[in-house]
Amino acid sequence: MRKGAKRKASQAKEAETAQEKQQESKKATSRAKRVKASVPESEPEYFEDKRNLEDLWKAAFPVGTEWDQLDAVYQFKWNFSNLEDAFEEGGKLHGKKVYLFGCTEPQLVSFKGESKIICIPVVVAVVSPFPPSDKIGVNSVQREAEEIIPMKQMKMDWVPYIPLENRGSQVESLRSQIFILSCTQRRAALKHLKIDRLKKYEYCLPYFYQPFKEDELEQSTEVQIIFPSDTKPIFCEFDWELDELEEFTDKLIQEEELAEDQKDAFKEFVKEKVREAKRANREAREARKKALEEMSEETKAAFENMRFYKFYPVQTPDSPDVSNVKAPFINRYYGKAHEVL
Repeated sequence: MRKGAKRKASQAKEAETAQEKQQESKKATSRAKRVKASVPESEPEYFEDKRNLEDLWKAAFPVGTEWDQLDAVYQFKWNFSNLEDAFEEGGKLHGKKVYLFGCTEPQLVSFKGESKIICIPVVVAVVSPFPPSDKIGVNSVQREAEEIIPMKQMKMDWVPYIPLENRGSQVESLRSQIFILSCTQRRAALKHLKIDRLKKYEYCLPYFYQPFKEDELEQSTEVQIIFPSDTKPIFCEFDWELDELEEFTDKLIQEEELAEDQKDAFKEFVKEKVREAKRANREAREARKKALEEMSEETKAAFENMRFYKFYPVQTPDSPDVSNVKAPFINRYYGKAHEVL
């Protein structure tokens, strides 16, 4: 074989060997990539399913709570599973039409070894075929008097509560049995409200009128006296059944609360206040009697069968134990709950 032919054959063999090495290198790289891709992935994260009524207690507006205290109310992971369970089969609220409102009760409780005042959220459930009231009780800013006004004046109303599993449905097609007292006043707009309007929210009380029971004011024989004296106003309470006006007035003079020359004027002032209170009590009794006479038997039965349940949060490691501060009293309109849970 010629020298030139040998050289060409040798070069061809070297090129073939280099090509084989390059292919082997590619295969090795490919295998490495495949091995890398086959590394097992990390375990998938699991999130606890939300309970169907989990946010029900938050949805019920905490009536009468100061706006700047709302964040403090939600600082703990309060658990109202007792309220949720009440709507399950066999529960006290199962299958019934229920109206819920929230409130808060500042109490001294212990949490993680420390005692402090905490705003405890409470939910009141009213079992009734119709809304217990469309009004709200509001103290004046000066707390001199209390007025009863329509809820809507305070941007409050009873609205249907939609459980989590139904929130994708058309609201109109749902026949809700749970209604909550809601407030549409936005916190962001509070800075634009006048101070007296803002304070009204803090003095709100859910109102309820029980036609079969005399109101506290109807039963009371006391009158609040604010007598405009020359030096300073005289604040006192006079009970027309227990107090004798002459003795009552002389005692104020002895204690130098009332000037001698204002004795007759003070007595006339008290007599007028007593007449006003008696007239108001009489009118209230007459109005209640008339309302009962005009009420249907169905409505009477509804009032007689109406039940109030007061729910406190259950104890968990993430929230304070409130078992020692539970109380049946709701407010001065509703009185006491039939049951505390």
